[in-house]
Amino acid sequence: MASQIDPHAHTLHSDGTDTPEGLVLAAKRAGLDVVGITDHDTTQGWAEAVEAARRHGVGLLRGVEVSAVYQGNSVHILGYLMDPQDHSLNLLFEDARRERSTRLAQMASNLAADYPLLDWDALKERAGDAALGRPHLADELVLQGYFPNRSAAFEWALHPSGPYYVPQKVASPTEVVELIRRAGGVPVLAHPQSSTRGWRVPEELVAEMAEAGLFGIERDHRDHDAAGRETVERLAASHALFMTGGSDYHGTGKPNFLGENSLDPYILAEIEAQGTSKVVRS
Repeated sequence: MASQIDPHAHTLHSDGTDTPEGLVLAAKRAGLDVVGITDHDTTQGWAEAVEAARRHGVGLLRGVEVSAVYQGNSVHILGYLMDPQDHSLNLLFEDARRERSTRLAQMASNLAADYPLLDWDALKERAGDAALGRPHLADELVLQGYFPNRSAAFEWALHPSGPYYVPQKVASPTEVVELIRRAGGVPVLAHPQSSTRGWRVPEELVAEMAEAGLFGIERDHRDHDAAGRETVERLAASHALFMTGGSDYHGTGKPNFLGENSLDPYILAEIEAQGTSKVVRS
């Protein structure tokens, strides 16, 4: 029987709702052989996830989802099996988390004009050490009764085209790809043809990233429609990129479920061949 591999999932160390051990247990219940921990701009959940993976017999692919911006639009790059102690990469993470906190505080201020129950200080306290993101604002809006769930909050109050949105100011996608490679990691462009984000990554950027060392491009993702997947296939063929897939699981924060999209085992083997380490196996 073929291995079941889901390389794209989040924990409460960014904008998911599971602990790292909770993610591993959810992966085991879903029948996965390997699950990827890919929190935004942080590797804080790796140690707990490694211990849980060994204890519960689930393979763990260690990764991170790095924030970047191109022409004012958000781009996410998954980085796998890099050195978590790499100085330049950790500086990038610190800058991204600092910028995100400043940006979200401004968005909270913007939102408070129309959603006065939103409490920025309470939100930060509930988030703890997590890498803050718009999902935390969405959760606060849901908690205060303004929206029924995260998805509804994103459709209006937190949408990039909405009046409350504040653009990110972080590294370029090409810089992120280069930093991941220098840290011994394997970079993959996440959900580039998302039909829900209001913007799709253009081919010229994919070409630049491929030249900089991009390994792959995510094709199989819930936010990709048929046309988007066809575009990814064409881009992968044109720029010699591997095609990946993943659930982008966030626990109860999103409807995505573990294993709804997966990664071919031969591509995982190539990621391991190019990374600084291997999948953690019991």
